[in-house]
Amino acid sequence: MLVWCFVLFFLGVAAFLDTLFTFGEIFRTVNSVFFMLISLGLLVRISTKIREAKREFYENRISTLEQKLRAYEEQKVKVS
Repeated sequence: MLVWCFVLFFLGVAAFLDTLFTFGEIFRTVNSVFFMLISLGLLVRISTKIREAKREFYENRISTLEQKLRAYEEQKVKVS
């Protein structure tokens, strides 16, 4: 993702230079399309990572609760 952030930064610098030196209309169109596609890709990647982190948290929580349940059941059997 860091590489894509650098690409977006480069596209932003290129757009800024375009306002100063006027590279042409085709550059503006291509630059804006690349900027939108890369931004969309970053948003999808970030949302995927967030979902993966939540899933990992829930899996860890489930395993912790299963261990507690086993310990409780063992303790219950010993008392009976």
